[in-house]
Amino acid sequence: MITGVEGAIVDFDRQDPYPHYAHARAADGLRFVPGLGAWLIARHADARTVLRDPETFSSANAMRPEVIPGPEAMAVLRSVPEGGPVVVTADGDDHRRVRDPLSRGLSPKRVAAAVPFVTGRAEELVASFKADRRVELMGRYARVLPGEVIGHLLGIGPADVPALIEGSYRAEDLIFREMDTDEQVAAAEDVAGMKRVLDAVVRGRGGEPGNDLCGEMIRGIEPHATLLSNLQNLLLAGHMTTTALIGTAVLHLLRDRGQWETICERPELIPAAVEEAARYDAAVQGFRRVATRPVTLAGTDLPEGAELFVAFGAAGRDPDAHERPGEFDVTRKPARHLAFGHGVHACPGAHLAREQLRITLETLTRELPGLRLEGPVEMLPNLIHRSPRELFLTW
Repeated sequence: MITGVEGAIVDFDRQDPYPHYAHARAADGLRFVPGLGAWLIARHADARTVLRDPETFSSANAMRPEVIPGPEAMAVLRSVPEGGPVVVTADGDDHRRVRDPLSRGLSPKRVAAAVPFVTGRAEELVASFKADRRVELMGRYARVLPGEVIGHLLGIGPADVPALIEGSYRAEDLIFREMDTDEQVAAAEDVAGMKRVLDAVVRGRGGEPGNDLCGEMIRGIEPHATLLSNLQNLLLAGHMTTTALIGTAVLHLLRDRGQWETICERPELIPAAVEEAARYDAAVQGFRRVATRPVTLAGTDLPEGAELFVAFGAAGRDPDAHERPGEFDVTRKPARHLAFGHGVHACPGAHLAREQLRITLETLTRELPGLRLEGPVEMLPNLIHRSPRELFLTW
């Protein structure tokens, strides 16, 4: 029997989910959220329990679409081969098979080798708008740098990167945003075009995969259609998460002027600021899981097939795991958080994301210490990549 339904959270605000998280943490047991179609896992300890037990809590529905594309868009998508499994939704041996090449390609050594490229591009992007005295940071920087970095690691030519970035955003639109038929078809064409570019990149290497991230995936993942699907998945996760993290980090640092001034005066605190930004407002608010058997979690009996939403963002503000969790404080001693997941499905690109945010904050504090927010900021109603819609700054 499922218990706790009488405490269901009927409405769920995707632009500001944190009050809902607090309500769920304070309740006895778990709370079902009709707006999510899932049981909300909002406590740090409960989230760790789920993430550490992939046999009981499968990732098969981790990225369940909120919108099902119409037949016209689906016809476009079927024009390119679909392969599986992909790392975010695979379990067991399938997961290990597609994750291992990705982990090798994103090893600390390879990330360290990419740091000069990241630093150089960060400095060039900031220099491109420094004289303007005003910038919309999401469009001019946060949505540019991470895409170029993942393209660099994959060995993709700079001319192909913009189409791949656009395809990534259109893929997200297609399954998380209501659109009319024409818009869906246009988005599907961009997504299909993205996969065709990836196919050309792989085929262009012939029998020599290369010694980069793409080469590791070519050698380690087959058949070809599954390789392409995992490359596509990597592009989405590999830059959109970092884009969101950059946006929310800069937003919260500038909302409290003292926090920004602290890292300007004490740049040695920037690594701590990176961790605080990830904890305080996780770029990926959470992923779904599905129970593979009847199980009791936090005193709530869940049947086989029960859907859960494991809220990394909620866990980051759990007072049982963090002191003063509702305060953004760059002087906080970094503590273990779940912003990049936990267990076998922990984000393999977490180190790369951290390095990009670190370099971004070092560059901005050095070159534009006078940065200030301009006007109100609207958050995207998105739990997969939570970020400002736009972020206008002046100096």
